[in-house]
Amino acid sequence: MDDLMRLFVENVSYSYPDGTSALSNIHLKVKKAAFVGLLGANGSGKTTLLRTMDGLVKDFEGSVYLDGKDIRELTPKQIYKKIGLVFQNPDDQLFASTLFEDVAFGPLNMGFNKDEVNRRVMTAIEEVELTGLEKKSVHNLSYGQRKRACIAGLLAMGHEILFLDEPTAGLDPMGEYKMMNLLKKLNKENGVTIVMATHSVDLVPVFLDELHILSGGKITRGGTPEEVFHAPEDMADIKLRLPHIAELIYRLKHEDKVDFERIPLTIGEARREILKSLDTSLKGR
Repeated sequence: MDDLMRLFVENVSYSYPDGTSALSNIHLKVKKAAFVGLLGANGSGKTTLLRTMDGLVKDFEGSVYLDGKDIRELTPKQIYKKIGLVFQNPDDQLFASTLFEDVAFGPLNMGFNKDEVNRRVMTAIEEVELTGLEKKSVHNLSYGQRKRACIAGLLAMGHEILFLDEPTAGLDPMGEYKMMNLLKKLNKENGVTIVMATHSVDLVPVFLDELHILSGGKITRGGTPEEVFHAPEDMADIKLRLPHIAELIYRLKHEDKVDFERIPLTIGEARREILKSLDTSLKGR
């Protein structure tokens, strides 16, 4: 298998104990240092897919490979040495009295000496921009800070792959962008491979390199955000919408006959398209 392929999901299907299908014939490849999004409405199968790739769900059909090895043949220790899962609710993950103690729990249990634990903890806390809060109670951290504390705990253990379940859920707009900028920094500067489950269509085009849409437990399309997002009607069929800026330009192009060469997904792209259209219009007078 390709050395750059960290995860390979091959024809995976899974049903809940009551017989309800959760995943159906999933194929997914995650390369080293990729930033991948799983986009879908609630109940689309995003969380179940993350848990399957993380080894928490065992009784599935098909295969999941981690660095070329069948994940069902790996021990939990072998899996969690490489992969860390961040839950949607940070309070399900944090348990120690202080931020330092919580982040230190993993490295301590991995057998590192005191100096190495301290180095790993302080480095991880700095990477998630929580320096100075080491002695603060985790219960007194803000919601966004608690989410970042969960990531710090995994970074301190040396995880090379992060799975995040709705990392921006419950955050205000500034908190959303702060979280996404942090993840992008970890991905681009530290080389951390990230797979993120989300339903936030407006953040996806700005930060993610690759996107897969889940609907009814199936991946209905995948590629770059530009390749994936199509007409509003297509997105409505899978209970999603286009990013706001893309929908505005789509309406201007198709309903108001404004001449746009392409449908942009970000404000910067939209600005360039609008200025180009205005320039063409003025030259034609």
